[in-house]
Amino acid sequence: MHGSKSRTSSPSVASRRIALFDGAFRPFFLAGALWGAIALGLWVARFQGAIVFDGPLDPLAWHIHEMLFGFVFAAVAGFLLTAIPNWTGRPPVRGAGLAALAALWIVGRLVSTVALPIPFATAAAIDVAFAVALGLVAAREIVLARNWRNLRVMLPVALLGGANLLLWLEAGGTAVPAGLGWRLGLAAIITLVSVIASRIVPAFTRNWLLRERPTIQLSLNRWTDRIAMATLHLGLIGWAIFPESRVAGVLLLAAAVANAIRLAGWRGVRTATEPLLLILHFGYLWIAIGAALLGASMLWSAVPLAAAIHALTAGAIGTMILGVMTRVSLGHSGRALTADGVTTGLYGAVLAAGIIRVAAAFSATLAMPLITISAGLWVVAFLVFALRYAPILILPRR
Repeated sequence: MHGSKSRTSSPSVASRRIALFDGAFRPFFLAGALWGAIALGLWVARFQGAIVFDGPLDPLAWHIHEMLFGFVFAAVAGFLLTAIPNWTGRPPVRGAGLAALAALWIVGRLVSTVALPIPFATAAAIDVAFAVALGLVAAREIVLARNWRNLRVMLPVALLGGANLLLWLEAGGTAVPAGLGWRLGLAAIITLVSVIASRIVPAFTRNWLLRERPTIQLSLNRWTDRIAMATLHLGLIGWAIFPESRVAGVLLLAAAVANAIRLAGWRGVRTATEPLLLILHFGYLWIAIGAALLGASMLWSAVPLAAAIHALTAGAIGTMILGVMTRVSLGHSGRALTADGVTTGLYGAVLAAGIIRVAAAFSATLAMPLITISAGLWVVAFLVFALRYAPILILPRR
């Protein structure tokens, strides 16, 4: 009996150990979700004049920066450093090194938001240093494993870091084409999301269908995949560099059609009974919608650019990040890959936030209340994720 009590008490002891730095998804998903909620809440309050705070960036530049290069970069770091060990077979980045990287990201949020007694260039250098550090760590793991196939994933990550630098340079008065930094940043993120989604969404769907509905198969076509990726990536880069280019607009419209066809072949409608998988299909659908709106905005003045931007950000990026964060957190903590009621509710909130924010761009009279509602849903989605998943991310794997 004594031995039995000793054995049964040990899991309780182990469960109290903090495992926050055992894997990159743990600190970066938790901190990223919290900051995604806080930063958007601060922006709406600031936009409505409820609060005032000064920092090195003007209010709009700060909002763009913290969502693209703060919130998103945390999610990218968490996913990338968690996926690389699967690609390479090398041990994951953890412990003190991971804690230092997370601390650098946090300091970046501080110097970007608060007016500290440091030079503007120092604040910029500290923030940009995170992208450099993440890139070096990730590239080192891939190169040491000679995993050359996945080295190309580092290209959009490097572009994202360069775009961050361009935004800081423009804010500091350097002669940089207006908006080039944030446009390149958004293009890099959607490129990275599309590449990663092209790997994980059909793979996860195929595995689920084999188990749940073995008679249903995916419809995959190599040429459709290539056309979808080429038109999307070329169109996004063309828009980022030449935002008035009609050629880029046509490419993006073609990308919307090609990616919608591609998505249909992944049989997402057949996964409706598993929200944890279905949400990834919705995230990819937002990419096609965003590409269509962006291309249309470049060709017809009736389509507002803000609708396209928020279809890609509040829609595609927000939905895909939340979907990936929940799935990775559950899977890498030894839990069942299925969405409970709370998680399904989070998905509903982030999808509604995207739809309402896009709708706000088409209505001048209802814009402010719709933006407020959308922001509230976004804040709820990511704040509740942080609260609900904190024990999963902080405590050891089951």
